[in-house]
Amino acid sequence: MNELTPAAQIGPATGETYAIPLAVLAELTHRCPLQCPYCSNPVNLDPSSSELTTEEWLRVIDELAEIGVLQIHLSGGEPAARKDLEQIVAAANRAGLYTNLITSAVMLDRKRLDALADAGLNHVQISFQGAESGVADRVGGFRNGHARKLEVAGWVRELGLPLTVNAVMHRQNLHQLPEMIDMAVALGAGRIEVANVQYYGWALKNRRALMPTEAQVEECLRIVEAARIRLHGILEIDHVLPDYYADRPKACMGGWARQFFNISPQGKVLPCHAAETITTLQFESVRDRSIADIWHNSAAFNAFRGTAWMPEPCRGCAHKEEDFGGCRCQAFALTGDAHATDPACALSPRHAEIFRVAAEESAEQSDRFIYRNFSGGTAEKDAR
Repeated sequence: MNELTPAAQIGPATGETYAIPLAVLAELTHRCPLQCPYCSNPVNLDPSSSELTTEEWLRVIDELAEIGVLQIHLSGGEPAARKDLEQIVAAANRAGLYTNLITSAVMLDRKRLDALADAGLNHVQISFQGAESGVADRVGGFRNGHARKLEVAGWVRELGLPLTVNAVMHRQNLHQLPEMIDMAVALGAGRIEVANVQYYGWALKNRRALMPTEAQVEECLRIVEAARIRLHGILEIDHVLPDYYADRPKACMGGWARQFFNISPQGKVLPCHAAETITTLQFESVRDRSIADIWHNSAAFNAFRGTAWMPEPCRGCAHKEEDFGGCRCQAFALTGDAHATDPACALSPRHAEIFRVAAEESAEQSDRFIYRNFSGGTAEKDAR
C-alpha cells in the first residue's frame, strides 16, 4: 500500500486501523516576535537556516493534495515571518486545500492581509493572551501586541474571512475568560478555542507560573457552559481542560498517528506538534522520504499507533479504543517513559502525584515567566 485513500486503512507494519489525515498542521517557521511562556513549539527551536525552502513547501503541498489531505493549517512560530507566505497560500489554493492561517497577527498589516486573501486564504485564527493590553502584552512579551491583534481581527472580518479566536488560558489570565468570550463576539468571530495550557515543552518550564487552581478550573467550566447556552447560534465554543485536573486522559490528536500529522519547519513529519519532546524517537523528514511512506511505514508513527503497544492497565481497559492511551508526550514528560500510562488517567500509579503537583504549584503563586526564545528562554524581570 503506497498511497492513502479516503477510507480507513490497515497499517502494513502494525495491522492497526487508521484514517486519512484530513487536516495537516504546517509549521512554516519557529520565528516569532511573541515570547509566550506556554508556546507549543519545542524548547530547541529550528533555526531559520534549516527551514524548508519555498520550493520544498510547494512540493509538500502537492504531495498532501495527492494523498487526499483536504485542509492545511499554516502555523509557526509566526507564519507571517516568512516572506513567501502568499506563495504558499496560493499553491495550497491551487491544489484545492482549505487554508487556515494560525497567527499572532502582530506582523500583519492591511496590505499583506489583502494579498493573502487574494491568494485564496480561507480562514484566520488569531491567538489572544488576555482580554486587555496589561495582561496580554505581558504574557506575550510584546509591547502593543494586543492592540494590533484587535486591529487585524477587524480587517479579517472586513474582508469577509471567517475568524477564530484562540484563547490559551492559565492561572494568570483565567480571571479574564468572560471578557475574552465577549471580545470574540464583539470581533465577529464564529468560534473561540478556550484551550487550557498543556504542560510539555515551554509550558513545562513555566508550569509553576501557569498552573491554575482547582477552583479556577471549576469556574472555567461553569463560565464555558453558561456561555454555550447564552451564545448558542452566535459563537461556537471549544474547551480543552488541563490534564492535571482530569480523571480520564484525552484521545490526543484522535490517537497517535491515526488521523493527523504536522510538519515542522525543517520538514520533520510528526504525529503531533509536541512529538519531538519524546527524545527516544527519531522522526523522518519530507526531504528524505515521501509523506505517504512516512505516514504508513515510519517506526515513530507506528510506535504508538492503535492499541497493541499498550502495557497494563491500558491494555485491559474498556476505554482503550476511546482514548488510545492518552498523551504519549505527557507520559514521557512526567515519567520518562513514552509507553507509560498517561498520568492524567486515574489508573496511572502517578495520577495522585500530578494532582498533588497541581495543587502545590498553583498555590505557590510564583508568577514570573521564562519567555520563549532561540536562546533557551529568558527569565522575566521582576520590574514590570
